[in-house]
Amino acid sequence: MAKSPLQRLSAKAIDDLPEQILPHAVNPDSIRHSRSLGDQLGLSLVGLHLVRLKPGRQSSELHYHHATDEFVYVLDGRGKARIGDHEVDIGAGDCLGFAAKGPAHVLSNPFEADLLYLCGGNRVTNDVCDYPQANQRLYQSGPEQHYEPLLASDKHE
Repeated sequence: MAKSPLQRLSAKAIDDLPEQILPHAVNPDSIRHSRSLGDQLGLSLVGLHLVRLKPGRQSSELHYHHATDEFVYVLDGRGKARIGDHEVDIGAGDCLGFAAKGPAHVLSNPFEADLLYLCGGNRVTNDVCDYPQANQRLYQSGPEQHYEPLLASDKHE
């Protein structure tokens, strides 16, 4: 008989999960410390992650997905969110949503304390993710990923 996925993670169980240190392939300033809650809960259609962003780090490279919606809910600390051409301060209790094909976005932590947030989005088999400042496009098909230069006609921020 197959083991049923957990339907509850206690605060202690979450604290006991090892953090994955996730550097970004395109941005050396992007290093996230992440715990995958969705995987622990057996979620297959939604990704759910508890992320700690240390001072001086970014969540990713400025980007947007073609097929994936994303959200961020800030639990503790302060940071900045760049969304398109705008930068906004974010802090505990703030919620951000990034629709597929929406404005490019990235979080940063220019402050002295860690920024802690919950983030997630729908899990899709195939997606395209554009990184307009890095001039890169990521093609993802299942576990396979590859980058190609982003054409000027494809760029939007």
